[in-house]
Amino acid sequence: MNLSIQDNRMWGSSYMQGSNPLQDSGSGECQTCKNRKYQDGSDEMVSFKSAAHIPASAAASVVRSHEQEHVTNAYNKASTQNGKVLNASVSLRTAVCPECGRTYVSGGTTETQIKYFNEDNPYQQGLKSADRAKYSGMNIDYAV
Repeated sequence: MNLSIQDNRMWGSSYMQGSNPLQDSGSGECQTCKNRKYQDGSDEMVSFKSAAHIPASAAASVVRSHEQEHVTNAYNKASTQNGKVLNASVSLRTAVCPECGRTYVSGGTTETQIKYFNEDNPYQQGLKSADRAKYSGMNIDYAV
């Protein structure tokens, strides 16, 4: 559940200290930013299974949307397999382009915890009966 970056940097490019590659090229992105590709590294069926370019201006929303696909998959998996999602968190990573100095979203990670209920498990049945004995009579409502 990890979207990471594939940087196709042009080593030995003509970028020199003191020059601005954005002004020199006249476009909105430097060569490194133009060649940056994102690819999903998980085994789930989500977007970005093959590397694709995302403009730096749209990277945050696209990566966030992609990571939300993993959260949705976790909830779907939990609902079909008698489970409950205990925790789902998404974190985005940022980096700085070495060529133009622009900060961009370099990837994201989704962490999920799912608790599965197995009523057929003898251990689970033993826990239920122990809890029943332990908690019975703890809460009593007295009528006046």
